[in-house]
Amino acid sequence: MNRRTFLKAASVSGLAAGSPAAAVFGYGPPQVLHKQAGGNGSGQRHQRSEESPEQILLKDYRPKSIYKIPVTEVAKARFPIIDMHSHPYPKTPEQIAEWVGNMDEVGVQRTVILTAAVGREFDAIYRQYARYPERFALWCGFDFAGYDRPGFGAAAIRELERCYQTGARGVGELHDKGQGMASGKSKSRGLHPNDSRMDSLFEKCGELGLPVSIHVADPIWMYQKMDRTNDGLMNAYHWRLDNQPNIVGLNGMVEILERTVKKHPQTTFIACHFANLDYDLSRLGELFDRNPNLYADISARYAETAPIPRFASQFYAKHSDRLVYGTDMGFDKPMYRVTFRILETMDEHFYETEQFDYHWSLNGFGLPDAILQRVYHGNAAKILGSHPVKPR
Repeated sequence: MNRRTFLKAASVSGLAAGSPAAAVFGYGPPQVLHKQAGGNGSGQRHQRSEESPEQILLKDYRPKSIYKIPVTEVAKARFPIIDMHSHPYPKTPEQIAEWVGNMDEVGVQRTVILTAAVGREFDAIYRQYARYPERFALWCGFDFAGYDRPGFGAAAIRELERCYQTGARGVGELHDKGQGMASGKSKSRGLHPNDSRMDSLFEKCGELGLPVSIHVADPIWMYQKMDRTNDGLMNAYHWRLDNQPNIVGLNGMVEILERTVKKHPQTTFIACHFANLDYDLSRLGELFDRNPNLYADISARYAETAPIPRFASQFYAKHSDRLVYGTDMGFDKPMYRVTFRILETMDEHFYETEQFDYHWSLNGFGLPDAILQRVYHGNAAKILGSHPVKPR
């Protein structure tokens, strides 16, 4: 099970059985879905969905390309990779060893693990991966305890310094989807990155040379109406933000991100997922132009950019010095290879519904070697302070 499938299953379990939206879009519990499809059980429902077009649910739509065109298998990345966005998915030494083996096969030299953790949790995760110091870089989080009380900051800085002494080499993944910052289990409400209470923490990151991975907002479809005009509905509905009260929207969160980056020019910031401007890459380019300390990772937004291959490849060409490779989708080999196919090949009109849950067909960017080298490795090596290695 890939990461999106797992998270989606978890989110579905929280929907009310009687939710009208759940019934309409086919995301409710099994008993609701069976009723909508006219069946008495999962087998009958599935059979009717395939036989009767008017009964096919949006979530079950799985088109297959009819075009007789080249299909390129990319077993190993063209150049060594530093994956700047992953998480501590494995929980046992055996699973971590499997991950290292997968990295060897697909060409991932090193992986940044964004734990977002502090205290004993960070220490425990760090110990799990200590056997492979050259393969994994562990990043810690922030402790937001007491954020709403006078004097916040001093204790959080002490914990940040302690994590740094333990071995943390960055901070992240910090989140703010419009209601306040979160770092793993440590959360706040109404505390945004540009708040003055955050200044000392971000300044300390710059002083220690700790890059900050920060996730602001979510894809644009999550804020739009959940109706037939929503282009990303099958994912948007699960992560919807259009019905959340007192939330800062995508535009507002991007503005907050830029104000934060400008306030702390000595600190390197990496905006996760193209800063969720995958639908407006020109605006992200403008952010890059104004803020030399801002980078963006491309993780978990392959399906969102592969439908626009010409424009996306032009964006990569113009801003390849500010983009870093990332996954954020588990650690199995097929997942990595899908990303290589999109970045390296000129394949057209293919679907990857096991990894991405949109209805869009995907296309390869066919990025030149010089761009791939920067995105795969060079920019990340610069951020991490390591020396680039020669491509194989």
